[in-house]
Amino acid sequence: MTTTTLFAVTRRRCVGAVPALRSTRTVSTSSRNPPRWKNWAFTGRCVAMSVTCGLLGAGAATVGIVAMDSHTVGHVTFDSLAPLVSWTLNKQDPIQCREENNTAAQDESVRVSGRITESSPMRLRMEQFIKEKQQEICKALEDIDGNKFRVDSWKRPEGGEGISCILQDGNVFEKAGVNISVVYGKLPPAAVAAMRENHKGLEATDEPLPFFAAGISLVVHPHNPMAPTVHLNYRYFEIENQDGTPRAWWFGGGSDLTPSYLFDEDAIHFHKTMKNACDKHDRRYYPDFKKWCDKYFYIKHRQETRGVGGIFFDDLEDKTPDELFSFIRSCANAFLPSYLPLIERRKDMSYTPDEKIFQQVRRGRYVEFNLVYDRGTQFGLNTPGARVESILMSLPLTSRWEYMHVPKLGSREERLMEVLRKPKAWV
Repeated sequence: MTTTTLFAVTRRRCVGAVPALRSTRTVSTSSRNPPRWKNWAFTGRCVAMSVTCGLLGAGAATVGIVAMDSHTVGHVTFDSLAPLVSWTLNKQDPIQCREENNTAAQDESVRVSGRITESSPMRLRMEQFIKEKQQEICKALEDIDGNKFRVDSWKRPEGGEGISCILQDGNVFEKAGVNISVVYGKLPPAAVAAMRENHKGLEATDEPLPFFAAGISLVVHPHNPMAPTVHLNYRYFEIENQDGTPRAWWFGGGSDLTPSYLFDEDAIHFHKTMKNACDKHDRRYYPDFKKWCDKYFYIKHRQETRGVGGIFFDDLEDKTPDELFSFIRSCANAFLPSYLPLIERRKDMSYTPDEKIFQQVRRGRYVEFNLVYDRGTQFGLNTPGARVESILMSLPLTSRWEYMHVPKLGSREERLMEVLRKPKAWV
């Protein structure tokens, strides 16, 4: 048996994958049997999707990202992280603490200078792009609704920030949220090892590695049941060497449409716009990412998709960073052309009380998917110090659950359900 000192997490930063530590107690463990990792299983995809959606608030400790699995989710506290933290430490090396992330400090100096160019690190270019895109999208939605977004900004002491923009109970939109987040942190060796499953070029390491994540996420729920809900998310994740250069990187994201009442021309327009954006870069992307979208946004217990789909992708690293950044920009730039014509066409249409009720039933399905299956939501809600309001931004203000709700035969509601149970090719 060997003696292992456990540590409690504090808020300061360390040279290593963990925040600064202070000894709290000593336990005995077998040198041949380290603490079991089953309940600490880690998937890099879960982390990348979560921290780039505004889920980690100013008080969130970076070590929280190693606590979740996309399939096994439970309550996590700082104290429960101690066994994981202690075992990932090299007990022969001293623990050296510092107050900030070096990469974050270096990037901040570039921001202050205002010199972000095409030769700047990808993390700074992505950050600049999502901030500009957030402002552009919010302005366009404000012009349609006639009301302004509420803007909440937050900072992370460890490095990074976020901006949550929310418009509630407006003239056109019941709820619209456009969030961006920029996060710096550290990944322990166990987390890096798990990420190697999807990123074979990522070398094994015994040292904690810095990471960076940035992304934009939005959801729009209109009042009118004839107008569709829409979702978008684009993100960049980077694991860095100690000098701030990328050791591994990838992009993820997508956009999908969720109507309560199906207009074929709307679905065709949305998919055609997304396909055009994809085809500029790779003709394989749209068919592959359309299938991935239908598979991801599937409500298993209902045996139906959340909506009529769009595109979804993750761990994308099949081209150069510049080529994929150009692809991400094309997809994000396609959002307003894909969605605004639908809103303008449907926002003032007449509807009946029964049609409003059916919209609320479909909103209930949206809530079910987000709370039961969405990996980012699960991870965020179980991360200590997470910004719960930003996580739940995606949920509508109102929804409805009816016992044994079944659409009438031959109705528009029944036709929507047929499409949701068997996704179709729109273009």
